[in-house]
Amino acid sequence: MVNQNLTATEIGFTHEDFAALLDKYDYHFSPGDVVPGTVFSIEPRGALIDIGAKTAAYIPIQEMSINRVDSPEEVLQSNETREFFILTDENEDGQLTLSIRRIEYMRAWERVRQLQAEDATVRSGVFATNRGGALVRIEGLRGFIPGSHISTRKPKEELVGEDLPLKFLEVDEERNRLVLSHRRALVERKMNRLEVGEVVIGTVRGIKPYGAFIDIGGVSGLLHISEISHEHIDTPHSVFNVNDEVKVMIIDLDAERGRISLSTKQLEPEPGDMIKNRDLVYDKAEEMAAKYREQLLAKQQGATAAATPGEVLADEDIPPATELDEDIPVVAAIETEIPAATEIEEEIPAAIEE
Repeated sequence: MVNQNLTATEIGFTHEDFAALLDKYDYHFSPGDVVPGTVFSIEPRGALIDIGAKTAAYIPIQEMSINRVDSPEEVLQSNETREFFILTDENEDGQLTLSIRRIEYMRAWERVRQLQAEDATVRSGVFATNRGGALVRIEGLRGFIPGSHISTRKPKEELVGEDLPLKFLEVDEERNRLVLSHRRALVERKMNRLEVGEVVIGTVRGIKPYGAFIDIGGVSGLLHISEISHEHIDTPHSVFNVNDEVKVMIIDLDAERGRISLSTKQLEPEPGDMIKNRDLVYDKAEEMAAKYREQLLAKQQGATAAATPGEVLADEDIPPATELDEDIPVVAAIETEIPAATEIEEEIPAAIEE
């Protein structure tokens, strides 16, 4: 029979010793750590997780997924082992709060950064609109399409539920911003079938003081006021009306900005014909475009010849290109006229809904 009157000294192991042993083998956890854990118990609005701490950690239902979860069983199963993010320090009961959602967000940002680096086109359905544009989800993150980057004749409100091809404009995890462009995706697709010097037929969809926006097969190109005619024009309204069908030539394809620049000036047989005799300009368009392409080719060949001098320059003789930046004129004269996506910064919602 065991003697129940043994003293602590005779046992050789006190409660303090036991607590010290627990401390010795207890891991130290900090918010931000990612640790393995096993589902210990599923509760109505969360779950208890064994991560090796003295007390089972807790994950609330709202931290179980990047998407909406109505029941913990949709995400976790009893005795399942997986990774968890430590969200907060121990509370007064010594319990840590965990998250799966934060892990999914970290991996989502990593994925969209990779997609942006690859200049990939992604597709997503519009789930809402606001005053500034439309909202979509990319890899679970909430993305924003500025109104200026939506290329469709539909009102914004009618886009909800529509699947759109998109390009990345801004991926900024630190500022929690994910901005995309529908226009760039469409322009890139169209650009694959277009060439500089090509004559196309389009429809005037909008007129601004700085030029006319021309729809060419579903994408918008800009006919800047300086490219309408060799003669001075006070306003594009004096030459075009909305819904006019026009014949224009492509003079620049900017895939990076998703812009197509157009010209009728280069199609004029004589300066001012676009104002005096538009039909003649359209009749001679292909002929004038062919001359333009010949001149363009000659310039390119001349530039290539100039770029291959007979002598080889040492690296130290070649000045860095950035030293000349302040001397390089802005090629796109309309750059400041076109509103940038970031002009509506206050409208851009956070990518992560806290």
